[in-house]
Amino acid sequence: MQPALLYLEDSLTRLSLLPERGASLVNWTIKATGQPLLRPSDDAALAAGTPRRLACYPLAPWSNRIANGGFDCPDGWLALSANTDHDPYPIHGSAWQQAWHAEQHSTGHARLSLDSREPFAYRAELDISLDEGCLHLRLQVTHLADEPAWHGLGLHPYLPRTAATRLQTVASQVWLGAPGELPSQPGAIPAQWDFGQRNCLPDTLVDHAFSGWDGRCVISQEDAGYQLSCRASGADYFLLFCPPSSEFFCFEPVSHPINAHHLPGRPGLRLLRKNEAAEVDFSLHYQAFNAPRETD
Repeated sequence: MQPALLYLEDSLTRLSLLPERGASLVNWTIKATGQPLLRPSDDAALAAGTPRRLACYPLAPWSNRIANGGFDCPDGWLALSANTDHDPYPIHGSAWQQAWHAEQHSTGHARLSLDSREPFAYRAELDISLDEGCLHLRLQVTHLADEPAWHGLGLHPYLPRTAATRLQTVASQVWLGAPGELPSQPGAIPAQWDFGQRNCLPDTLVDHAFSGWDGRCVISQEDAGYQLSCRASGADYFLLFCPPSSEFFCFEPVSHPINAHHLPGRPGLRLLRKNEAAEVDFSLHYQAFNAPRETD
């Protein structure tokens, strides 16, 4: 039997959630037409049993990959093991692989929570709300262990991709690395990855972190007649994942670049002591093309 879905809706859109599967969003659609605004999740996606087949999930207490089998904390080395069968590195933290609890649920709002012991004690809360076509996600993590540890946060939405999909966002650098290694230094953004003006997505693989982000992006779906105008806070970086020949891409607001635990200065990470907290917010505002549109 599949876990029970929760539903939210506003005057324009409808959202389904699956707290027990890593606090995942399942489907976000336009009520009038059923048009998906995030990558749609069918019965097979639900049956797969992983948030990686669904529409969006939270990233805590880190985003993306960590090398070297763990990282240093003030009180010593924190060992980590690979947490998937497809990647040699521990990836995306531990919150996405645990069952969350629905603390609050109404027509337009839900609060999901998780009390985790892995890889250290923390409490995560995800507030999800819908209001006039705007999906707002607020992820907060409170450190509960006696020993301090480094934290990073993010959100991992999957978005529909067609030949007509366009992305507009501003960044100053992209994090690059030697072939076969995790990115280790920022560099100039190649022209095909420059989205300062609305641009199509590359045909080749992109799986990189971008820095110098102002927290805004616009995702245009010209053939479907709408755009998502997005804003983030607490996230100075974004990760762009564009697998070739796929019907989706990922635009992930995150607090830190890939493998930040082993980069000089640990960019974007926060050392939290007991009862200290960090958070990230992300809003995605559905706008039909027959309505006024934001352009920056």
